[in-house]
Amino acid sequence: MNPLAARLRAAMLTGRRRPGVRGAGAPVKRRSDGYEFAELRAYVSGDDPRRIDWAATARAGALQTRVVFEDHALTLATALDASGSMFVGRKKSNYALATEAAAFWYAAAIDDDRCARVARDGLVFARDLRGRVAARLCLEHDETPGASFAATLELALAALPREAHLLVISDFFDFDALEPLLRACAARFDLTALVVADPWRSGLPLGGFVRLRDAETGRQGRYFIGPPERERYREAVSLRERLTLGALLRSGVRAALLDAEQRTGAALFDAFGIG
Repeated sequence: MNPLAARLRAAMLTGRRRPGVRGAGAPVKRRSDGYEFAELRAYVSGDDPRRIDWAATARAGALQTRVVFEDHALTLATALDASGSMFVGRKKSNYALATEAAAFWYAAAIDDDRCARVARDGLVFARDLRGRVAARLCLEHDETPGASFAATLELALAALPREAHLLVISDFFDFDALEPLLRACAARFDLTALVVADPWRSGLPLGGFVRLRDAETGRQGRYFIGPPERERYREAVSLRERLTLGALLRSGVRAALLDAEQRTGAALFDAFGIG
């Protein structure tokens, strides 16, 4: 496993969220004789002497114990929005960008981890496959443009186990309709959401009279675009992204913006608060 994926997995095991954000579905920290490091604390009577960290003890001047999380397999799942607006973009479509983020998510899978892919046309889940093999199977599944993301989330609620770590990626243009389902997912799973940034968030590369087509409905119209219109568009995009992220965080969802200009994995690190 590459070091970046290992850091993401460690964050999943600790259930790390942004300060003050914790949904009902967040995992509870379990301390045992595993190997995932949780914290250092002062030694108390009854602690296993084998867990004493002698280097930390030397620095602190008093016995320090290593507390570890239980070693357990994860269930990693993704649900990608395949509605029409996700198949637009500049150098690559938003759906392709979401697929890359999903690949980084599955890169954290090891050994006995289960992997699932939730799609409108069904659940990709092989009971007999685990770890990286299962992850590859999930990544090979592509969806048909125009799929209902609400139906995908409904399937996730019906089919995924409660301990699943679910990554949802969407532009959330239909957020009002999706919000009840997202709240339900946050209550049931450890939920991470990436909001795909508008490909033209820095400004429309258009001017004069242009014909535009709505990616969701297919409706077309003729519009005039000048400097004031480009500025209003930029401001509207920025406001919508801030409002969407804020609503997700208030719903107990770990969330961040997925921008094509970022390196792969940066959005997930931002969502988990990994520096």
